[in-house]
Amino acid sequence: MSGQVISEGMGSIATSRAAWAVVGLCMLFNVIDGLDAMAMAFTVSRVATQWALNGAQIGLLLSASLVGMACGSMFAAPLADRHGRRPMLLASLLLSGVAMVLSFWSQGLYSLVCWRVLTGIGVGAVLVGANVLTHEYAPPHRRGLAIALQSVAFALGATLGGALAHVLNDSVGWRYVFLAGGGLTLVAGSAGVLWLRESPVLKLDRPGMEYRHLFNDGHWRWTLSLAGVCFLLMFGFYFVMSWTPILLTQGGFSEHHGVTGGMLLTVGGMLGALLVGLAANRCGCHRLLLGCLLLDALLLVLMVAATRVPVLAAVAGLCAGLLLYGAIAALFVMAPQAFATPVRTRGVGLVLATGRLGAIVSPTVAGVLLDAQWSVQDLFLFYAGSQVLAGGLVLMGFVGVHIRYFGNG
Repeated sequence: MSGQVISEGMGSIATSRAAWAVVGLCMLFNVIDGLDAMAMAFTVSRVATQWALNGAQIGLLLSASLVGMACGSMFAAPLADRHGRRPMLLASLLLSGVAMVLSFWSQGLYSLVCWRVLTGIGVGAVLVGANVLTHEYAPPHRRGLAIALQSVAFALGATLGGALAHVLNDSVGWRYVFLAGGGLTLVAGSAGVLWLRESPVLKLDRPGMEYRHLFNDGHWRWTLSLAGVCFLLMFGFYFVMSWTPILLTQGGFSEHHGVTGGMLLTVGGMLGALLVGLAANRCGCHRLLLGCLLLDALLLVLMVAATRVPVLAAVAGLCAGLLLYGAIAALFVMAPQAFATPVRTRGVGLVLATGRLGAIVSPTVAGVLLDAQWSVQDLFLFYAGSQVLAGGLVLMGFVGVHIRYFGNG
């Protein structure tokens, strides 16, 4: 009997180690995703100068990968429900890696836009697949932390992108940021080929489980509410993440200060996502999400005034990243819980794809408003309003309170 107990205990430890190995690989993929997704934000100032781009063209360039991410979340990632999480993740890493490498040879605005769209398709599919696979592998009592760590990894990747840009922009040029990112993406994909495992709960013989099932039996209200919050959150998030470096530069700071400001956002983001993961079980993700959204709105109102003092600018950037990534981590923990296993990737993909729509229009709207002579303060007030609206959806009980209705699958 004691030998059996010991054997079962060792099996449990081995299973736990295997689960966290998969979670670790998903973190690696999210690091790469963060680098690939945010590389443009850290190089756009150099690209805009070299190619004499106006505000609307800069916005188009910043939005290109987001268009791809929406397509990847909506159409590519759901293939994982049919063919498996592992093949989808590996194919998506290959796509984004090759597209990043080819961005190195872009000869003008529209060729770079094309490669950024393809990069985004891979990034969007990886984000959904890694989120779902982490949910399905992580121990239930550590699931919130494991998923929040994926957001930490994304922020780490964005910080790495900023560091690469800081070093490479001056030494060899902005193109090498994309070349280095593509090489790292392909290396991460190779690691996945060797060590990534398939989901332990996925069954591939589930015909007929399509998007329409997300709207059956009253589910539509909760599906749409999650998607609405994600749209508004990403609308504010990508304005702050994409435009802060260049707005700081245009406001009189050096280009290095602009890149540093972007990196501070992601450093704060890592801390915010980690804190949400640690507090998720105790405080409830819907409360954490609401708090992050409302505090972020307040901070955006004060952001422009804070940037006039270097120390306050650094603190504001750190706090903005903390709150934005904290809100995203809370939403990412909630999303896979909302859908049963057969449609989980589709459900998470739909929510994140809707968020990408907000992200797509966000930088372009900012560029158009700047061309229309809006002040930077007006822009931050406008985007603060999006976070208040998202908080209103959460406060009205559309998200979080009814999460149990879906079942955990």
